Amino acid sequence: MSVYPLKFLIPLPRVDILFIHLGPLEVTGYGLMMMVAFLMAGWAIQADLRSRQASEDYAADIVFAAVIGGIVGAKIWYVLLTGEWDTLFRRGGFVWYGGFLGGVIGVLLNGWRKRVPTRWTMELTAAPLALGYALGRVGCFVVNDDYGIPSSLPWAMKFPEGLPPTTVENLQRLHVTFPPNVNPADVVAVHPTQIYETGLMMLAFWWLWRLRDHHHGMGWRLGVYLVLAGIERFLVEFVRAKDDRLLGPFTVAQAASVLLVLAGLYITRRLREPDRDAAELPAPLKLHTAKGVASASGE
Repeated sequence: MSVYPLKFLIPLPRVDILFIHLGPLEVTGYGLMMMVAFLMAGWAIQADLRSRQASEDYAADIVFAAVIGGIVGAKIWYVLLTGEWDTLFRRGGFVWYGGFLGGVIGVLLNGWRKRVPTRWTMELTAAPLALGYALGRVGCFVVNDDYGIPSSLPWAMKFPEGLPPTTVENLQRLHVTFPPNVNPADVVAVHPTQIYETGLMMLAFWWLWRLRDHHHGMGWRLGVYLVLAGIERFLVEFVRAKDDRLLGPFTVAQAASVLLVLAGLYITRRLREPDRDAAELPAPLKLHTAKGVASASGE
């Protein structure tokens, strides 16, 4: 099975798998899916707030802070990992863990500015984080990036137009070994790890969404998310084509995954018992009805 940038000849806009052309404006499939990921994550936060009879405006605040913090964090992590400082001003060059850290900082700072308790922000963002990650990996698949090591499984895919293409030569640069006398230009079928991650994190989202009515402390769900996300990424890394090996077959992402799991276990243990005071809807998230506004103005 192969994945090519198939082009559909439509006068305007012209759409293909890698790009959407709207006159002079060009949007990559990855950028489009990132937008979808943030929008759907915002929708999930909004739905959760609505079910709690809370103000839905906080959803937009969280998404905006996550976009800014995530982009900055992903760029900085990539630069520190590769040393390619010029990528700060290029469209490509993002690392998920940097985006996650930057997004967390941005969202928590925004919550502090809005005077929303941190544990409420943790609770509201747990399931949407899994949803956003799953949809973001669809973007990686669309642009033929972040694929796995060679595989002979029936669902293995070739990416002749990948970033980079899955040729023997490119995979050897990612520390994949091949038998001698193999043509370096041959395109090889690999694990579609983007699809693996999308499927696994959609399952994580489904479970975390069902846990909204848990009987633990506020913010407990974020700990569950961290454990699930850390385990998922740690396992998928074994079949990823990577050049950031840290210790033998282990990658930098796996080291970060271990830290995520440990942080998640700490949070779930710390917030295991219910806390009635923390569960009370904070004032910044309360709905402001017309009656409340009239009373406040003395009418």
